[in-house]
Amino acid sequence: MRGLDTPMTSWTRTRLATWMLAVLACLAGPQVSDARAESPAAYMQRVQNELIAAQNRGGVVAFSEVLRNHMDVPGVGLTALGPHMRSLPKSERPSYYNGMINFIAKYAAKTAPQYPVASAVVVGQGPGDAGGTNVDARVTLRSGTAYDVRWLVVKTKGGYKVRDAQVVGFWMTTFLDDLFQNYISENGNNPRALVLALNR
Repeated sequence: MRGLDTPMTSWTRTRLATWMLAVLACLAGPQVSDARAESPAAYMQRVQNELIAAQNRGGVVAFSEVLRNHMDVPGVGLTALGPHMRSLPKSERPSYYNGMINFIAKYAAKTAPQYPVASAVVVGQGPGDAGGTNVDARVTLRSGTAYDVRWLVVKTKGGYKVRDAQVVGFWMTTFLDDLFQNYISENGNNPRALVLALNR
């Protein structure tokens, strides 16, 4: 994944830290089935509580399991392909999604210990619309550094999923979109090259 790693190294320490927080927050989701009775704010508070537990467990497997279960994988994944989405056959999407999850999980497992979270508290919820509901929170690292986070939570048949997260003005999916689309463009505009790289 050499070509995918290079753009990450150009980010500043702060941007890397905040993107990592956004990713980690998508990793932890509800362990009960009655999420429909919750408000988006209550859901996100529970997600953040489990975020800390997931970070303490660490490891690629722990991160990939919760990503697979609780992130809006198709929504995030297809958007990340941009104009190349139509070039990837539907039959290859499962492999792409699996590779994307593994890629984020490996990055999370490697980077998470550098930014241990002490607390995460929901402080507000927007009115919501068809595109989802914004939930605002304050995340504090053990170092004392604090970040304001805005989560985008979308409603699903089973409850909610985390669609995106904004930290210090940066949306997680924007970073992923740029990374994936640049990689595809640099490899013959073929999304299959990205799928192969993600699954290595």
